[in-house]
Amino acid sequence: MQPIAILTTGGTIDKIYFDALSEFSVGAPAVPRCFREAGIDGDIFLREICRKDSLELTDDDRARLREAALACPQSRILVTHGTDTMTQSAEALRDIPGKTIVFVGAMQPADLRETDAPFNLGFATAAVQLLPPGVYIAMNGQVFPAGSVRKNRAARRFERIG
Repeated sequence: MQPIAILTTGGTIDKIYFDALSEFSVGAPAVPRCFREAGIDGDIFLREICRKDSLELTDDDRARLREAALACPQSRILVTHGTDTMTQSAEALRDIPGKTIVFVGAMQPADLRETDAPFNLGFATAAVQLLPPGVYIAMNGQVFPAGSVRKNRAARRFERIG
């Protein structure tokens, strides 16, 4: 496995619900558990940028994410991110040269029994190792170049623009 940096920002993938009446909270990154359960190992470097719902991310958070991506010695970077503003954050990193950056998230928290998180993480892990330099979003079994995709909330999937 190629060395991969994983930058986490929170989002649904890391959400924790205590019961039907509780507010959610964004917990610790789900990536280590998902990778362990899937038998994924290798040179993985995890850095937590923040623990926020993506609707709460600010331009300062995106600047910190960008700085972290630029500072990574690894050329392959996986970013876990909430799906509501994933496209905005991907745009903020789009002009970083010489790195393959893949954004990934989940429509359902990794802690739930029925979740897309493990599939999405596995798919994005393969994508970040195979794609040429650039910024991408890997969701729903597809890879989209940053700037060419939007979230279709009603259909609960990402789709190409145009």
